[in-house]
Amino acid sequence: MKPERKFWLELKKKTPNITWTRIENLALPGVPDLLGYNKNYTFFTVELKVTKGKKIRFSPHQIAFHIRHPKNTFILVKSLASGLSYLYEGNKIEELAARGLRLDACCSELEACCSLLEELGV
Repeated sequence: MKPERKFWLELKKKTPNITWTRIENLALPGVPDLLGYNKNYTFFTVELKVTKGKKIRFSPHQIAFHIRHPKNTFILVKSLASGLSYLYEGNKIEELAARGLRLDACCSELEACCSLLEELGV
């Protein structure tokens, strides 16, 4: 199983209070991997990334999407080196592309990231 798919299944298992739609759309490049809807009636998107090092790769389409949609968009990154997960707001994508995991995340540890997404819109 590919690392990103494994990460997706781990996220899904830890967030039973979020309704997820996995977006696998080659017709619209740059659209994030997941559309989430939480108990507060809030929609949001999540781009999943798995990295071996500090650098995170984004396509120009992914960067453009997050610049055009700065609210309720997130990037969730799993570091294979540390095993930790980091959540970033989508409006930080240019900094994230430049600095990688050296950029401070809005939260780390998958459980904390899941809690933040579950409470959006409060």
